[in-house]
Amino acid sequence: MKLKRSTIVPSLLGVYLLVMAIIGWPRYASGEESALFYFGVLGVTVVVLVLLHFNLKRQERLRRERMQDIEKQNQNKK
Repeated sequence: MKLKRSTIVPSLLGVYLLVMAIIGWPRYASGEESALFYFGVLGVTVVVLVLLHFNLKRQERLRRERMQDIEKQNQNKK
């Protein structure tokens, strides 16, 4: 099975987010960052990653449909 871009890109960015959250945890735990800011940034980023996944999935579907249409047109010309 081929890994799709709609899965790989958000997953890699999710791993990056996880690493950045771990790196930022000591600042949150020491009180330098507020809970609203720390978890707000994490929440907004997760929402953006989910939207990115669905947008890439839609692009893949449109590209696949376009390629199928081109293939059908080429078969009809023969």
